[in-house]
Amino acid sequence: MRFPMENLETKEVKQTGESLNFLEEIITEDLSSGKYKSIMTRFPPEPNGYLHLGHAKSICLNFGLAQKYGGATNLRFDDTNPVKEDTEYVDSIKEDIKWLGFNWVNEFYASDYFDQLYIWAEELIKKGLAYVDDQTQEEIRVGRGTVQTPGIESPYRNRSVEENLRLFREMKEGIHPDGSKVLRAKIDMASTNMMFRDPIMYRIIHAPHHRTGDKWCIYPMYDYTHGQCDSIENITHSICTLEFDVHRPLYDWFIEKLEIFPSHQYEFARLNVTYTLMSKRKLLELVRLGLVSGWDDPRMPTICGIRRRGYTPEAVRAFATKVGVTKHDQMIDLGLMEWCLRQDLNERSNRYMVVSKDPIKLTITNWKEGHTEWFNAPLNPAAPEGPSRKVPFTGHLLIDRDDFMEDAPKKFFRLRPDGEVRLKYTYIIKCNEVIKDENGKVVELLCTIDPDTHPASGQWRSVKGTIHWVAEEYASEIEVRLYDKLFTEPDMGSIPEDKDYKDFLNPESLVVVKGYAEPALESDNSGIAVQFERVGYFAKDPDSTPGHPVWNKATALKDSFKL
Repeated sequence: MRFPMENLETKEVKQTGESLNFLEEIITEDLSSGKYKSIMTRFPPEPNGYLHLGHAKSICLNFGLAQKYGGATNLRFDDTNPVKEDTEYVDSIKEDIKWLGFNWVNEFYASDYFDQLYIWAEELIKKGLAYVDDQTQEEIRVGRGTVQTPGIESPYRNRSVEENLRLFREMKEGIHPDGSKVLRAKIDMASTNMMFRDPIMYRIIHAPHHRTGDKWCIYPMYDYTHGQCDSIENITHSICTLEFDVHRPLYDWFIEKLEIFPSHQYEFARLNVTYTLMSKRKLLELVRLGLVSGWDDPRMPTICGIRRRGYTPEAVRAFATKVGVTKHDQMIDLGLMEWCLRQDLNERSNRYMVVSKDPIKLTITNWKEGHTEWFNAPLNPAAPEGPSRKVPFTGHLLIDRDDFMEDAPKKFFRLRPDGEVRLKYTYIIKCNEVIKDENGKVVELLCTIDPDTHPASGQWRSVKGTIHWVAEEYASEIEVRLYDKLFTEPDMGSIPEDKDYKDFLNPESLVVVKGYAEPALESDNSGIAVQFERVGYFAKDPDSTPGHPVWNKATALKDSFKL
């Protein structure tokens, strides 16, 4: 499987040498031809859930294009279904956009335009282009026909304008119950485009709206709402994902018949990432069933989830750029996203030593009991002249169990019996004796230091292995949450319909272990994930308390993924 890492839909611009994706080509032409003096984009989420990585790509695209071409972007909430929407989601969406580093010029809601949309609906009725249908949802569905067969006209399709207006106004006044009537556009029941087979414009929902309260009991459908909202806001480039390409002719039809500002829709391929699901419905199910801890569970592909895991906005924006903009569906390797995070954190994150994985006690037998020596270590080797941290060294240390092997192979360059390694930032040590418990498990290593190998001694002796450690007396106990892929199947979208996606949940997606950290970690206030040296990048979790710090694994230190 190939994973494209850059735009496929590009064109070389001779004047600047810049490569443009197909949307940039369109915008460049529209501006140079004078079609528009400036561009206006919008990001139109429905507030019925938390945003995920697919939305992050759309945010970066809509706001990024406007920034690049000196335009502006509106945030507009598509709040046309009061049953599923909530201010909780509105607030989370705004937080996510700001976290990604973008700001909108106007905050709008589809509900701002309910009065105007209703007026336009009556206008279409008066033009003979809309009618009230009394059929049930099932009758309407069957009557639409199939791709191979034309639809059947509703028996109510030829009601008079006067009757349609009366019935539509009765729907608005709350006279009719839910599901008893809908307003449909009157287009072509034999159209090869199924969207043109008299689509529903309004349905009856007797439910309070999070902004308009009980004012309305009829609510417009997405296909009737979206283009008109774009038109009202003078959106020049309405950018949607590829599944909406079949909706575009209907988008244009409503604008044409209402003779309003001709906004136009453009489609790009949605984001698909390995080992990930982007379905709001399925993500909501995971939350409701308690299979994850919430929308912000660090295993979730939600923006709040990856933020909690330790991802930075810079890494997400870099990922969106690397993925690019195409007209073809593609599967992106999750490794690319992790690579972008490592690239960012490698330059900026502070370093600390943390031991976990069932540590082994290491005792320095030629060290003065009770003596502590403090070593200077850089907070970030990428900035060697920058701040440093003080690391305590004593005669009682802890090391990762993986860093010792009793019967080690030839190319094992960590600690072994009678072998030597350097303890990072300090001395070379030699393992002289291995102590085991009654079950044969190694519980302690008795070692000696070579005092001449102190970094400040002026002498240097090289050994092949360097391991990290913490001083037992100074170690802070922490909880370490090791996160992995949420699913075991790389392409979750290819799972057969007769299979339950929940059967592919990874039972090892979260492993909790106890860790021991050098004391400097406690006072880290960098605000981004830190590096546990030789292990990976970790972010402090909101579950942390003063006596119980919790650290989430954001990504491993190294990976086989390469650009």
